[in-house]
Amino acid sequence: MKVYVMDSFSDRIFGGNQAGVVLADKALEPAVMQQVAAELKHSETAFVWQTEEGNRLRYFTPAGEVDLCGHATVAVFALLRRLGRIEDGTHKALTRAGALEIEVSGETVWMDMAPPKTLGILPEESWEELYGAYGLTLEDRPADLPPEVVSTGLADIMMPVRDHETLLRAVQDERTVTELSRRFDVTGVHMFCLGDKTCTAWCSNFAPLYDIPEECATGTSNGALTYYLYRYGLVQPDRENVFIQGEHMRRLSEIRSRLTVEKGDALIRVGGRAVLSLSGEIYAD
Repeated sequence: MKVYVMDSFSDRIFGGNQAGVVLADKALEPAVMQQVAAELKHSETAFVWQTEEGNRLRYFTPAGEVDLCGHATVAVFALLRRLGRIEDGTHKALTRAGALEIEVSGETVWMDMAPPKTLGILPEESWEELYGAYGLTLEDRPADLPPEVVSTGLADIMMPVRDHETLLRAVQDERTVTELSRRFDVTGVHMFCLGDKTCTAWCSNFAPLYDIPEECATGTSNGALTYYLYRYGLVQPDRENVFIQGEHMRRLSEIRSRLTVEKGDALIRVGGRAVLSLSGEIYAD
């Protein structure tokens, strides 16, 4: 099997978020996909094969399967275009989170997020534990923004902090965050502070439950953050948003999003570029 490593949400090699991509001739056994993902050790590895309905994608972390991964999806379609397997235009990605529309335009890949859902504000009695898991206190939370679970395919805790300095000094207690993730049935925590003229928000993403202590670019989480900010009046429909992530990891990533409203429903797209950094062969049956 051919395997590739793509740097997603970046226009240069060794930036953004690495994703493994395996191009398969047919569906693989889940155990094989899990072993390959564990061998590659990237936060996510995407497996893709062609069906009559479109490109079927499955995503695995080193610890288990997830329904959707934004940066790995961008990696897949940027790679397929680079290899000449697809052209610019609209394509379909069949995932466990549903069928998603993918728009390829030059070097940029835009993907539909699953319908956004707000799954509830965290119980107030858990806020101190959440902020304490990063060496912070409730004084580091903006007074008008609560921690809330939001999903655009994967559920994450949106965790607002008051400024950029607070974001950078947060240090994670992985055991506590893993327990909180299990308790609230989420993938992880998406910490953010509002941006300035250069970006909509600065972000850090943590998913120790899935053996990902921190991730430098997350499409689905920033899709969820787009919806969160929209509900609190901090982003507007039909405008492009820019999220900067990975600063703490010294792998700056730029994730873009667009929110539109049709018949009262919010629709979210996340986009970015991806570059090829490595290719090889896996000798697995």
